[in-house]
Amino acid sequence: MRPLHVAVIGGGVSGLAAAHRLRKLLGPRAVITVVEQSDRLGGKLRTVELAGHAYDVGTEAFLVRRPEAAELILELGISASVVHPTGVPATIRAGGHVRPIPAHTLMGVPASAEAVRSVLSDEGYSRVAAEPALPPIHLDGADVAVGTLLHERFGPEVGARLVGPLLGGVYAGSPKSLGLRATMPQLATALDSGIGSLLAAAATTMPAPPQARAKRPPVFGTLSGGLSTLVDALERAAAPDVRFGLPVRALAWRDVGWRLEIGSAASPEYLDVDGIVLAVPAPSARKLLADVAPAAAKRYAEIDVASMAVIAMALPPGTELPERSGVLIAEGERYRDTTPFTAKAFTFSSRKWAHLDDGPLLVRGSVGRFGQTALLQRSDADLVKVVRADLAELTGITAAPIDTVVTRWGGGLPQYGVGHLDLVSGIEHAVAELPGVAVAGASLHGVGVPACIATADAAAARVAAHLLGRVRR
Repeated sequence: MRPLHVAVIGGGVSGLAAAHRLRKLLGPRAVITVVEQSDRLGGKLRTVELAGHAYDVGTEAFLVRRPEAAELILELGISASVVHPTGVPATIRAGGHVRPIPAHTLMGVPASAEAVRSVLSDEGYSRVAAEPALPPIHLDGADVAVGTLLHERFGPEVGARLVGPLLGGVYAGSPKSLGLRATMPQLATALDSGIGSLLAAAATTMPAPPQARAKRPPVFGTLSGGLSTLVDALERAAAPDVRFGLPVRALAWRDVGWRLEIGSAASPEYLDVDGIVLAVPAPSARKLLADVAPAAAKRYAEIDVASMAVIAMALPPGTELPERSGVLIAEGERYRDTTPFTAKAFTFSSRKWAHLDDGPLLVRGSVGRFGQTALLQRSDADLVKVVRADLAELTGITAAPIDTVVTRWGGGLPQYGVGHLDLVSGIEHAVAELPGVAVAGASLHGVGVPACIATADAAAARVAAHLLGRVRR
């Protein structure tokens, strides 16, 4: 009997995690082919050398409170490389001032008025304090834009000064378009339970305070050699046949399996396989499913994507970097001379991560929100220039960097709009009609590394169950 052959389309963390799980489920004889359009694996997990340090210029950390990433790292035998942030505070630039990000909030949604007093005007604080007296919220199972709900209950400041910068850091999107149920499911669940106040609903999501002298568990983790360490470990464990630089142009069912058309239209190649895991961004998934699962393709087409760029800089040793992990910048913030900020966030990596606090001071600035396409068409040199100017305005640092790396992520961030969960449900139901095919990736159930791994595991399990069931028959 010939070995089973599965194609994984997309070599990001979702595709590689799926390949690894398929190897575990199907065994060493299975042929697993990863088809990656670019010239490298890892997707948004990308580690470069910056002034002699391994430095992440895409995703820089994973959420520890979700188990999938930590468990996979343990399974792969690289858990000794896990490190956690130093604990220095994060800040936010809003209302013309830089202040610590308030505690006792859910992605900026306050659990009490006092929690956010420091970042609001007197009027904004009064609006938040009065929220419980408003008529109760009744979602009745519907979704709503985060910004709409915040504005109705708190006025404009909470969304602009707190939730906007925090959600912007995750999705590069705006509360005006992001949906509550996909971006803040805990809050939606609390409101569905009958809690009619947004303050009270946020309060129910807060973890219990730690006992006196108890050490708080870390929220985030990363790998000391960069997250590409995870990419390399997954490739070793999955041992796939990797095909680089070849776009998949079409999928076709051929009675007993699938045929992939890959490469150029002028001289296509064909790959016949038994199953497929599709782990690509929404625009690519839409194209590939248009003929074989048009209902899924239609829903993928409704998922917008945002682009961004990371400007990594190594500053000379001895530069006075602030004792904080970074700063988020609210949309519309301006310099003292009214010049608008270009960056949406800075990470002071040498303060945030102890393993990077050695020699040059490492900083990354992030630029690009949903719809800001013109900004990302500027040259690398221009982006470095404007980000340096933003850093000088925020911190007073004018030292020229000794090394820089500009990395652009075109269409890399899916937008979880109103009704996103319904779109995903429709995609998964439509794809379930295709024998031996499953989808994974950041467009579905979360953009973080653990969520992507969860979709990969589920997709691999579905494909393997189909193939093994077919073999047994």
